[in-house]
Amino acid sequence: MNKFNYQENIPNNVNLNDNLSLQRALEQWQPKFQNWWKNMGPDGFQNSDVYLRTATSVDSAGWASYGKVKMPDYRWGIFLAERSKDKKIGFGDFKNQPVWQQVPGDYRSILRRLIVTQGDTEPASVEQQRMLGKTCPSLYDLRNLFQINVEEGRHLWAMAYLLHAYFGRDGREEADGLLERHSGDKDNPRILGTFNEPITDWVSFIMFTYFTDRDGKFQLKSLAESGFDPLARTCQFMLTEEAHHMQVGETSITRMIDKTLETMKNNNSDSESKIRSYGAIDLPTIQKYINFWFSSSLDLFGSESSSNAATAFANGLKGRPDERQYGDNMELDTSYLIESHENGKIVNKEVPTRNAMNEITRIAYIKDCEIGVKRWNRMIQKSGFDFTLSLPSSRFRRNIGIWSEMNFDINGKIITKAKYKNNIFSWIPSETDKDFINSLMVQVTEPGKTASWISPPSRGINSLEINYKYVDIK
Repeated sequence: MNKFNYQENIPNNVNLNDNLSLQRALEQWQPKFQNWWKNMGPDGFQNSDVYLRTATSVDSAGWASYGKVKMPDYRWGIFLAERSKDKKIGFGDFKNQPVWQQVPGDYRSILRRLIVTQGDTEPASVEQQRMLGKTCPSLYDLRNLFQINVEEGRHLWAMAYLLHAYFGRDGREEADGLLERHSGDKDNPRILGTFNEPITDWVSFIMFTYFTDRDGKFQLKSLAESGFDPLARTCQFMLTEEAHHMQVGETSITRMIDKTLETMKNNNSDSESKIRSYGAIDLPTIQKYINFWFSSSLDLFGSESSSNAATAFANGLKGRPDERQYGDNMELDTSYLIESHENGKIVNKEVPTRNAMNEITRIAYIKDCEIGVKRWNRMIQKSGFDFTLSLPSSRFRRNIGIWSEMNFDINGKIITKAKYKNNIFSWIPSETDKDFINSLMVQVTEPGKTASWISPPSRGINSLEINYKYVDIK
């Protein structure tokens, strides 16, 4: 078992005390991070004691320890999965060659860009969610929010370490930049559009954790295949924590739908206005939030056909999630069929498989998203109501890639710009919908109590009771 040294100023399992210049550089970055957390982290809860999980080892038997801690005192650090002896690159032109322990000079720029882009998403989500504690539906949910926040902070540390350790002065400047950009900032926003979207309510938050954090899962899986071994090992460990974020999303959406169905049954009605009047969220509004966050998250994968994705794959820097499942890990002369358009019509088009890596990953992501939707529909059917939730077409509301200059309805049918504008708020939340959702966002902090719009959890955290005081608010 690879234990972390918690006696050090920066807990780590990378022998940081053997590299004094790197240790000093990170210790200079640490106060900047702490200042960022104070100013941009959860607002109003810095002195609260929170029941949090902290990593203690990287193996499955002991990677987490639970206890109450103030978030500014959380033991962030640098944790990499165990190094595999004789590990080989699994794809691209360097397949079966030894993985790199140092950055190959020819690929320095592209690797840095991959790390910075991933690293930029981690603090962005903390910034997006910083005000949510003031409208938490329960102490249980408040604790889950903070657990996600501190882990995103640790994921920021993971990327900052790679930049400091392997990219010299450029890396140190990029690590500083991760703290200088801010979500939604007019002059210095986050790199990816989804991470500049405001999250002012908990419905958006739980949709974000289901859909956008799931994108994070697939990006981390792709980077965990990297021939640059420190990056691969970093992402392997991050995936362990990312799974919790998606679980929060899936179980929270399930609880929200459960409350809606309970309200519908108790009142023998599926009327949107009546369901709203009882403090629950009607199914059509839930569908609108699914449409918004799913379509927004699709853009995070990039263009359907991408020379940058082809280069990253060819050079062994970023593979496909679970690369071993593919029979051909080189894809030298193979092609892949993607949807495109010609003269206003949707057509199938062959592109080199290496250029289609973004689309291959996006399709795998969509299939993964469908699992939860199917489960929620089974709940609705079991309750006896005629309503089906669905994912919108992958062409809908796209701002990046083949479909970005075209207008589609929710089913992927080409429509005019005027028709799109006239109908968009029948597909995604309108200001009226948002006002209603915000009217439900009332803070509930009495142990064991839950807001009107979501059912209580089925069980507590780490075998504790549901009514345990997960957060001591001060």
